[in-house]
Amino acid sequence: MPIKHTVVQGDSISSIGFAHGIHPDTVWNDPDNADLRALRGDPNTLFPGDVVTVPDKRVRTYVGATDERHRFQRKGVPARLRVQFFLDDRPRADEVYTLEINAVEVETGLTDANGAVEVWIPPSARTGRILFHGGAEAHDLSIGHLDPIDELSGVQGRLRNLGFFHGAVDGELSDALELSLQEFQASHGLDAHGLIDDPTRDALVRAYGE
Repeated sequence: MPIKHTVVQGDSISSIGFAHGIHPDTVWNDPDNADLRALRGDPNTLFPGDVVTVPDKRVRTYVGATDERHRFQRKGVPARLRVQFFLDDRPRADEVYTLEINAVEVETGLTDANGAVEVWIPPSARTGRILFHGGAEAHDLSIGHLDPIDELSGVQGRLRNLGFFHGAVDGELSDALELSLQEFQASHGLDAHGLIDDPTRDALVRAYGE
C-alpha cells in the first residue's frame, strides 16, 4: 500500500526515496504526486508540511545461472552535491578543500575553475562542512534545507547563501531583508524597491543555479 510521507525540514525526494528503497524519479513521477510537482516544480526544494506519496515497490524477477557471479546496481544512489565559492565576486578556483558529511571526512580535493566543489554523497546526508586552509576556514552546510522560491524562507535562504542577507531564515519580513533585497536587485539590474516580485524570484533562481 502506498505511504503518505509528510515532509520535514531537510527532506527531499532523493532522501525520501532512499529511505524507502525506491528510485527518486519513481516517487516524484507517481501520479499521486502530480499536484505536488505542479506546486513545487523541483524535487529538491520541498517545504515542511508537503505530503509525498511513496508508491509500492515494484518487484522484478531476474533469471540467472547458478554458480555464476551476477552484478546488480542500485539506481538513484548516491546524490550529487554542488557548492560554489567566490571571493570578491571571483571564483575561488584551484583551492584545496576538505569535505565532511555528517561529521565524517569523506574527501580532500581542489575546487574547479568555477570555484565549485562537486561530489557524490548519500541521499540521507543532512549536514556537511567544507574546510579551507587546513580547517582555519569552515563553511557549514545544511543539506536539503533550502525552501521553495515561492516561500519567504526560500527567498531568505538564497539571499543568505549568495551573501546578501545575514539574518535568520525564519520566514519573517524585516528591515534587514528589505535592504538585502534592494542590494540584490541593484546588482542584477532590477528596480531596487526591496519587494519580492516575480522578476526578483526569477533572478534569484538564475543566480543560485537551480
